[in-house]
Amino acid sequence: MARKRVGTGPITKMHRAQRRIAERPAPRLATMTDGFDAYNAGVTDRRADDTADAPSRRDALSALAALVGRGALAMGGMVLGAGLTAPRARAAENWPTRPLRLIAPFPPAGSTDILAREIALKLQDALGQPVIVENKPGAGGSIGSTEAARAAADGYTLLMGHIGTLAINPSLYPRLAYDPRTSFTPVALMARVPNVLVVNPRVPARDVRELIALAQAHPGELHYASGGNGSAAHLAMEYFKLRADVDVVHVPYRGTAPAVTDVLAGQVEMTMTGVPAVQQHVKSGKLRALGVSSRGTVAAMPGVPTIAASIPDFEAIQWYGIVAPAGTPVDIVRRLNAEINGALVTEKLRARLEAEGAEAAPESPAAFGALIGSEIARWKPVVERAHMRPE
Repeated sequence: MARKRVGTGPITKMHRAQRRIAERPAPRLATMTDGFDAYNAGVTDRRADDTADAPSRRDALSALAALVGRGALAMGGMVLGAGLTAPRARAAENWPTRPLRLIAPFPPAGSTDILAREIALKLQDALGQPVIVENKPGAGGSIGSTEAARAAADGYTLLMGHIGTLAINPSLYPRLAYDPRTSFTPVALMARVPNVLVVNPRVPARDVRELIALAQAHPGELHYASGGNGSAAHLAMEYFKLRADVDVVHVPYRGTAPAVTDVLAGQVEMTMTGVPAVQQHVKSGKLRALGVSSRGTVAAMPGVPTIAASIPDFEAIQWYGIVAPAGTPVDIVRRLNAEINGALVTEKLRARLEAEGAEAAPESPAAFGALIGSEIARWKPVVERAHMRPE
């Protein structure tokens, strides 16, 4: 009888194969840490030009995705959560490492632009990085605001918002590409700015009552300029028309500066806009101030009465504040809020704001968010009653 050979059966061959595998040096297995290290490297190596380093970021994210695809999630959801929050936390801790941009959604020389440049200088000193003001005008400020809403929520893009872009536009534009309550993270209220009703000196009205009488005697013949449909001047003047029961024709411009320019030239008879944009022209006599839109007089407009003295309880002030894209890390928002509020309480900036007819208004992000919501509700009926529509 033939002798049975030992170790040739299928079971024995399997054991030998297992032994050989066990004796090999264990390869280093890819882990989630590898993926996040690759991702962090891509983030850390970012340059000021996001486009230039896009490939490195894509490569890092691709490496992470490949690891996930090979089963690197086997350690469970807790590891994934911890890994995903680490780079974000480190990004907030190291922020800022490159220049910031502050979008002003109106042309240069208007109130939004003036205040944006004032706070940009303070933030630049506090953060140690340039803060570049970018003017993105058009559509009542909605073009620049939409760009800010769609920017990365990394703390490097901010918007100088105001009553028009954050409270009026939602009622004015049925298909607005952003929602002030959900597209942005409130950062800090900066200032409250009373409007001032001004006319070209050739207009035969020395005060608010005389202007109302003139407009009632010539319905549809007088015109007012604004920085665009949905701008603060548009809203304030429509509110004035409703309260005074007058018919004055709206002439929208692409920003406050060109609107004021045409009032100066006599192409349009009047406007009601923030004190900063017209203060110097009033002092020089090129414009005549008839009344301020706040409940009290304004130090920057000495001798100018309130509109409320002629129209009881009239108030239509502007406010300005900085917001960031929704999802901006909380630590970055807190840092920005602290730096902005710190700047607002300094004597130098307060004096600068007061000289421009603005009142410093430091608030928490939550308080600013509450203001945005309440102002949307407050002005919606005015927009509807005035039949305000974008043109």
